[in-house]
Amino acid sequence: MKPPLILFLTLCALPGFGGEPRPIRIAPISLYAQFQEEPPQAVIDALHEELATIMTPMGLQFEWRALAGVRGNEVSVELAVLTFKGRCDVNSPVPRNTVAGALGWTHVSDGAILPFADVDCDRIRGFVQRDLLGTDAEDREAVFGRALGRVVAHELYHIFANTSRHGSDGVAKASYTVQELLTDEFPFEGRESREMRSSKAHQILEQASRAPSPE
Repeated sequence: MKPPLILFLTLCALPGFGGEPRPIRIAPISLYAQFQEEPPQAVIDALHEELATIMTPMGLQFEWRALAGVRGNEVSVELAVLTFKGRCDVNSPVPRNTVAGALGWTHVSDGAILPFADVDCDRIRGFVQRDLLGTDAEDREAVFGRALGRVVAHELYHIFANTSRHGSDGVAKASYTVQELLTDEFPFEGRESREMRSSKAHQILEQASRAPSPE
């Protein structure tokens, strides 16, 4: 059996911003998250808020669930499993053995993109730490959580657009600068936004939202 490949997000490049398409309300996607170490609530809140800010204009909404709480009888129209590696907080020192590399990656097997993605909190923290320390202390957890949300959005683009392709600008690009991770806004560009809104996953979710509710 061939080992899984990965689609990964690394560092660097130039910023790019696009307009916001009109939102469409559809059924939520279940995101099952597991953290190697539980982060502060402010980081989690900012992560959730940033992902919603990026994805809601494309009609994608999310319901977060803890992977540890899965019983096996949950029902989801669409789902993804997110694993956060390392320590997702702003106060821990960056491990000395942290090396440059992917900030996040999506699992691929035999050419098929799987609904599993990993996010490396230690690498993200090490990458942005110097600039992060330049922000107000009371804002750092929210700014860091926002950066995590952008990496998550990138990996979910691969999963729900079902593509290994990267964009030339915006969240779907192959690499980010520190400024793009920490800036106030960083959306998808038009082409990738259209891909998400016309994806099979989006169509399934929209159909589910129109289905009659059980009595």
